[in-house]
Amino acid sequence: MNEKLEKLNRELAKGEARLRRAQHEEKILEHQLKQLTRKERTHRLCTRGAILESFLTRPEVLTDDDVMDILKQAFSQTGIKETVAESVKSRVTGNPLTK
Repeated sequence: MNEKLEKLNRELAKGEARLRRAQHEEKILEHQLKQLTRKERTHRLCTRGAILESFLTRPEVLTDDDVMDILKQAFSQTGIKETVAESVKSRVTGNPLTK
């Protein structure tokens, strides 16, 4: 009976060690996923910021508030909200934006 108990305790210890390794691996993978997501977002922000600046005259003299005001005015124009909504809907459904 004592041998059986020792064997079960050894198996339990091995199982717990495997569990700890798996949990550690999970944390590593979650960290890698967060890093990749952050890098993708940073790249997207830089790219879109550059696109926006290409439409601004002398962007270096404009403040963040100036750019926000310009964007508010641009997006309040008739039809812009609908165009954006249509673009998002097309991308979500997998349809191309142009035909």
